Amino acid sequence: MKQKFYAVIQQMTWIGYFLVAVFAVKTFYQAIPDEMYIEQGNEVSYDFHVPVSVALAKESEETSYNITEQQMFSGKPSYTVTCKLFGIFPVKDVEVTLVDKQNVHASGEPIGIYMRTEGVLVLGTANVCDEGGNECRPAQNLVRGGDYIVSVNGESVYEKEELMEKIDAYGSDREIIGIERNGEYIEVSMTPVKSQEGRYLLGIWVRDDIAGVGTLTYYKEDGSFGALGHAVSDGDTGTQMSLSEGYIYQADIVGIKKGGSGSPGELSGVIDYGREHCLGRITQNTPLGILGKLETGANGLEEGAVYPVCYKQDIRPGTAYIISSVSGESRQYEIQIQSLDYSGNEENKGIMFKVTDPALLSLTGGIVQGMSGSPIIQDGKIIGAVTHVFVSDASMGYGIFIEKML
Repeated sequence: MKQKFYAVIQQMTWIGYFLVAVFAVKTFYQAIPDEMYIEQGNEVSYDFHVPVSVALAKESEETSYNITEQQMFSGKPSYTVTCKLFGIFPVKDVEVTLVDKQNVHASGEPIGIYMRTEGVLVLGTANVCDEGGNECRPAQNLVRGGDYIVSVNGESVYEKEELMEKIDAYGSDREIIGIERNGEYIEVSMTPVKSQEGRYLLGIWVRDDIAGVGTLTYYKEDGSFGALGHAVSDGDTGTQMSLSEGYIYQADIVGIKKGGSGSPGELSGVIDYGREHCLGRITQNTPLGILGKLETGANGLEEGAVYPVCYKQDIRPGTAYIISSVSGESRQYEIQIQSLDYSGNEENKGIMFKVTDPALLSLTGGIVQGMSGSPIIQDGKIIGAVTHVFVSDASMGYGIFIEKML
């Protein structure tokens, strides 16, 4: 009986060791970045507060280091660093890429954003009354929110007015509607209904453009810029907007709805769409922000201070600052970085922070819609941009690492 008891205890002990090891490996895996950018010629020293050693794989050589040691990376543009738990068990490989030193102008200026879609975005379907007053739903279960209508009977469509005209022109004949859905092209067949007003309709709510207020994060000497830190998405469907063309304009903040618990705040702005107030052209709408090129001269854009780029492994919990013109003038507001997430599971949420600046808390309650893209500065370097606010607490927010936007 005692032997069985001791055997059970021994088994439970080994299971406990195993679970602890699994937990430790998972913890260390998340504590160390998957990739690191390091400026060429720099001596670097990192301590990720985990007991690992690393091996630097360089062609056929393998040299062991401790991750807190001084390391000089030079020569080829990239290395593979193998992190080992207690110097024995491999935890993960880290891709180290050598980069040239980068400096950018940090902005924080509010901008008006206007984009037209590639195709016509479907928001949903609706009932249509035919000539006899009967309710019909010709598009039900055939299209859904987030689809993009790109053609009617093989003819391309780009605008909702164009779509309506083609549907009406084909009349009561069955029409083949070309749709882009999750990157896949499909065709569906449906028959328009003649309405009491005499027009032929499919009962589809659509949109072909979007406008709003955001924040310019940075621009470079060559005029390239980045803003928002997340994609421009449709507010009804959550779909990332496909980009046909887009522009950024001067914008003036005319109102602030303060954020509170369970109620995100919002900036209200006036956008001047006059040609002379266009700041630049949007060339990409990506999950990590909008990218584009400033107009030569960019009349009306305030010159942002130049900051060196700081990569994620050099960011530390503690004091940092948001640059924002939410008050009508550009200034820095203090925040406290609470934690850093290197896992990459949510690339727009690598930095978690809390707003501590009394002036910003009094003005906005913390982070509000429209502040996405506000640059984050630490130790005289640009480290990221604001992307999200906690719905339950407007003083808490997330930011994206600047290297992701670049």
